[in-house]
Amino acid sequence: MPLPDRIYCAQQINIPPRLPDVLKNFTKAAIRTQPKDLLQWSAAYFDALSKGEPLPVKDRLEMNVATQKTDTGLTPGLLKILHTQLSLRETCSKEELQIKWQALSLPVDQLKNLLSLGSFSSDIHWMEFFALGCSALGGTLLSSLKFACEILTKDEEGGAARIPFDTFVKLYTYLAHLEGDVPQEHIDNFLQSLEPQVDNQAGMIQVSDFYTSEK
Repeated sequence: MPLPDRIYCAQQINIPPRLPDVLKNFTKAAIRTQPKDLLQWSAAYFDALSKGEPLPVKDRLEMNVATQKTDTGLTPGLLKILHTQLSLRETCSKEELQIKWQALSLPVDQLKNLLSLGSFSSDIHWMEFFALGCSALGGTLLSSLKFACEILTKDEEGGAARIPFDTFVKLYTYLAHLEGDVPQEHIDNFLQSLEPQVDNQAGMIQVSDFYTSEK
């Protein structure tokens, strides 16, 4: 209903019935996500909401990553947001990634470094970029994979953090090749050593499996 030309009292203002719930959900999302730039994040939130797209919202309030000596910007919660938004297709455009990245107020230089490290063109293979994001969080190959499992798993928080073994193989192989000093024989032997555990878990692998095998 259009507003009258002149408003003389509060009763003339028509408030949509869903507005209180929308604002309540927005407030809860902002508290969980703790965006550095609230206005920029809010614009991205309501834009995604209007389009029925995944919202730039963390599952929960997260503490700083203990392995990060300085604030690198990217966190497991923020990487999970990006994964939820951009993993619907095998690839995404660089422009699309930049928009989602900036909406979370993440450092532009960090994005440039990751894009350069992966030698990406205009089209970005999402799982490869995701793997690089995990490496930025983890520092080492195994800790990067641990973050990958914890972000990708459908298990409840604190559970086994299981993911499909074929996904693990792709992430491990990509990061190992990227390091450049991991022999192919070591990669093959390591993956083969995991197969007995995987067979018992219906094609899934969990964090404890590869940590034990590697050590």
